Amino acid sequence: MQQQRLAQFLFLSLSGLAAAGAARAQDKPDWRISGFGTLGVVHASEREADYTSSVFKANGAGATRRWSTDVDSRLGVQLDATLARHWSAVLQVVSEQGLDNTYRPRVEWANIKYQATPELALRVGRIALPVFLTADYRKVGYAYPWVRPPVEGYDVLPVTSSDGIDATLRWGVGPVRNASQVFYGHSAVSLIEPLHVYGRRGVGISNTSDWGALSVRANVVSAEISSDIGAGLFDAFDAFGPVGRDLTRRYEMDHKRMMLANIGVNYDPGSWFVMAEAGRTVGHSFLGSTRSAYVSAGWRWRAFTPYATYARVRAAGATTDPGLPVAALPPALAPAAAALNAGLNTLLWTIPQQTSQAAGVRWDLRTNMALKLQYDRVTPQEGSRGTFINPTTRFVPGHPVHVASVALDFVY
Repeated sequence: MQQQRLAQFLFLSLSGLAAAGAARAQDKPDWRISGFGTLGVVHASEREADYTSSVFKANGAGATRRWSTDVDSRLGVQLDATLARHWSAVLQVVSEQGLDNTYRPRVEWANIKYQATPELALRVGRIALPVFLTADYRKVGYAYPWVRPPVEGYDVLPVTSSDGIDATLRWGVGPVRNASQVFYGHSAVSLIEPLHVYGRRGVGISNTSDWGALSVRANVVSAEISSDIGAGLFDAFDAFGPVGRDLTRRYEMDHKRMMLANIGVNYDPGSWFVMAEAGRTVGHSFLGSTRSAYVSAGWRWRAFTPYATYARVRAAGATTDPGLPVAALPPALAPAAAALNAGLNTLLWTIPQQTSQAAGVRWDLRTNMALKLQYDRVTPQEGSRGTFINPTTRFVPGHPVHVASVALDFVY
């Protein structure tokens, strides 16, 4: 329903603006269609959990199947329209595996832009979140050197767009060109029915500075997060009085403000590159708080780009909680309290703690197509499942998982 309302809004807006623009001979509408995609296959040595590129996927390589085409494969289509002298619009639709295990297309971007001055642009609609170095092309595998961005850094914020407004001001200081962006919006993600995650009253500021081959992007984003994940668990905690209600206040995802700060640096003189990002999340729920970082470097030789990456994510707080004082409760209540404590710690187990080392090569077959081979050595740390999903009761963290990936990226 949300996708339909967004599409209707964009269609009506485009129609109105196109009609207005067509009335002026000098403002003929201009339309351009482009696309992108990735055909990928991944193998993981883990048999008790799935390796994947996002927690918003139903499964991956490992426990569900040894070889998976769902980790990285996607197809996208983008429509860019110049409607009048100061008006333009973009619509991007992406098909990739979702939590419902289908490839149902999703509207990734759908916004209208007004170029108020040569330096100031305003947008309304569904807009890419201005987070991470790859924010403007996160779904376009051809645009970055790896098979996928490091999951340790990027999976701390799997949401990639929001519905709202933003303003971007371009300005310069000597040789440094800057683009400063502020935004306000909200997002909603459907999980496994009937579960949802809502991000309301999201605000953020981002600045990108370019100086020759050097690019630096820094941003801070904050939103009020709510979800019905664990609602039954926390209702049961409330029944245990003040101690249980205190645990609910501490961990339930109910209108809790979450903040992410990130800074990224990319130096790319042409024949080689170095990229690095560091991030910090602060949550006030079972999502916890994290620190993440990665560094990646590569060398371009003819059509080949070998590269290597090191990444890590760590919890910035406790990943376990003793919960209810089972020993102090009446014997009849102790089993139920112990079960609730186990359920709470299962939620806290999802706070990612993981390191990885990756090596790969990109082969540019032609100007719009690249073949990539990548090996990852991924180690979820003790007390966490890392970025893995669908763990079985036999999953044991603390040992390396070997992941091999092949991806064909293309644009058209």
